[in-house]
Amino acid sequence: MPALCRDCLTSFNAGPRCPACHSPRIVADPELLDLSIAHMDCDAFYASVEKRDNPALQDKPVIVGGGQRGVVTTACYIARIHGVRSAMPMFRALQLCPEAVVVKPRFDAYASASREIRAMMEELTPAIEPLSLDEAFLDLTGTTRLHGAPPAISLARLIRRMESELRLSGSIGLSHNKFLAKIASDLDKPRGFAVISRAGTEGFLRGKPVGMIWGVGVAARGHLAQAGIATIDDLLRWDQSELVARFGAMGLRLWHLARGQDTRAVSRDPSVKSISKETTFDRDLNDPDALVGHLWRLSDQVASRAKAKGLAGVVVTLKLKRADHQILTRRVSLRGPTCLADVIYRAACPLLAQTMSKGPFRLLGVGISDLSVDSGAGFSPDLLDPGAEGRARAERAVDALRARFGHDAVIKGRSLR
Repeated sequence: MPALCRDCLTSFNAGPRCPACHSPRIVADPELLDLSIAHMDCDAFYASVEKRDNPALQDKPVIVGGGQRGVVTTACYIARIHGVRSAMPMFRALQLCPEAVVVKPRFDAYASASREIRAMMEELTPAIEPLSLDEAFLDLTGTTRLHGAPPAISLARLIRRMESELRLSGSIGLSHNKFLAKIASDLDKPRGFAVISRAGTEGFLRGKPVGMIWGVGVAARGHLAQAGIATIDDLLRWDQSELVARFGAMGLRLWHLARGQDTRAVSRDPSVKSISKETTFDRDLNDPDALVGHLWRLSDQVASRAKAKGLAGVVVTLKLKRADHQILTRRVSLRGPTCLADVIYRAACPLLAQTMSKGPFRLLGVGISDLSVDSGAGFSPDLLDPGAEGRARAERAVDALRARFGHDAVIKGRSLR
């Protein structure tokens, strides 16, 4: 059986250790040298960047996030051992891990590291589909002759370069489609390399919970449970027509994924239809001030993403999930496209106020859609809001300061709620 040492990149017939360097970090599979669809996911990316840039944090539990009343953006693996998770309120995280060091996010530093990783990926293949700053799909089909090595070895080289040159680690999932590659990348974290082969797909999926399927969240699991579906084996007992009749388009998707079938190509430039950001609370929330504070932070993050992509949206959408998992969405169309946090926030606030009586809520999200290229204005003159132009100029000035001194150089008081 083909095997690869992830430390010295020696290829050999499978064994417990590498015959060249005796490392136990071995990946082996009959199809190892034939598969070419991969998902690379950095390990605790934000926290890893902080530890790299501040060696004093290396052996300490690190939480990246807001202050005492903020939420966890990410946590290193030491903190995760204590139960700290992303989107958890900071006070709860510190209860679980009181010795943790809390670091404010430095998104410019994370974006810079992401660009360096992306440059390394570009040397392997042009077929890259980023999902976020710290993860991407790669299609290395046809690159064996170019690199003088099959995709598995090229990917192991990528991770080794990240560790030696950037001092950041990542995990690889290698398979024959995107669905399975993404699952595989999470099987052996951190510093993992997992393979799901064609021949092994059916056996791997047997008995797995439906929640393993990308996009099947708490609400979807609840609907599936009502139909007696808790595992992928349960899905396999349904005919395709029955699943479609019961669950619509999701039923068709589940029928294929339960069989390990995914025909989506790795798309370098997938069309962006919307930009959104949401957060799930550790406990249900019904405090208007706290929700408004979260709404501002989410609006600011959506605006930052839109500006980075040079896009603006006409439709602002508010998303809320109630304690019973019922999802509520409210939309409003603007007079013109915007990528300004102030405009997004002011459009979403009345939508939140109209929905407050339906709380408490376990999730809050905001987004923009009906996108176009940002014209640079971001607001429409309105006699009823004479201060709009001034606020727009102020936000652009804040953007310039953040670009120079970091995202946290300027924050608004409402973000501290």
